[in-house]
Order: sequence, then structure tokens, then C-alpha cells
Amino acid sequence: MANISMFFGIIIKMFYSEHDPAHFHAEYQGQRGAFNLEGELTKGNFKSKTALKLIKQWAKLHNVELKDNWKRMKKGIPFNNIEPLE
Repeated sequence: MANISMFFGIIIKMFYSEHDPAHFHAEYQGQRGAFNLEGELTKGNFKSKTALKLIKQWAKLHNVELKDNWKRMKKGIPFNNIEPLE
């Protein structure tokens, strides 16, 4: 597991040896979830609409980098950090 970004208290992670479909994980104030690379919640207990909105915005801005990190994971190459929202 690697933290790849953090903004406004939201921690974005990707795990090594993950399963398809491509996704990332996020945590915020005890809430956890899995998100597709477009930033849509696919699994988890996120209740904060603000956090969900920010995660989706971030994922759309960094979709290319997320796809690149997914490819890196499949090849066993370390993840790149991705810029946070500001």
C-alpha cells in the first residue's frame, strides 16, 4: 500500500498486487472507500458529500496519472505521487 496523494484531510492510496478493475482507495475521518479511476465510489462507507465531491474532482484532474500508476502497479514498479487539490 502506498499513499499517493493527500488533500483537505483526504488520503488517497493504491495497493500493490490489486485486482481489476482499476481503482484507488480513499480515507477521510474514519470513512473508507474504493473508487474507480473517474472518482466514483464503488465500495465503502463514505457519507461526506463534500469529500466525495473533492475526490471525484481530484480523480478527473489526475485521471492520466491514476491510469499510469495502475500500469506501474501491474508491472511491479513503485507508484508516483500525484499532486493534491489546492
